[in-house]
Amino acid sequence: MLVEVLKSKIHRVVINQLELHYVGSITIDMDLVDAANMFPNEKVQIVNLNNGARFETYIIAGARGTGIIGLNGPAARMAAMGDTVIIISYAHMELEAAKRYEPAVIFPGPDNRLPS
Repeated sequence: MLVEVLKSKIHRVVINQLELHYVGSITIDMDLVDAANMFPNEKVQIVNLNNGARFETYIIAGARGTGIIGLNGPAARMAAMGDTVIIISYAHMELEAAKRYEPAVIFPGPDNRLPS
């Protein structure tokens, strides 16, 4: 049996870019992507703490060290500049493997950068 479990989470980052006229996705600083064991083009769920919106999109690589968290295309309508979001990815695993799996969860600082 396969179960869906939390794979990775980037906890409480701030939207600092909105690009409505774009194909769609979320741009994330690659330092955060790597630290959270995520990868470009991976499907993610975005949870907006300010308005309660929950939606899915995919990751686009953002420049390292910039703290960029940008919503593009239709996703840009789901948040406002300065909103706090949680970025989540899931994985399907066999039940016994899922019981042992430890997700990667990171807690960036208020500037969307990893603590040094």
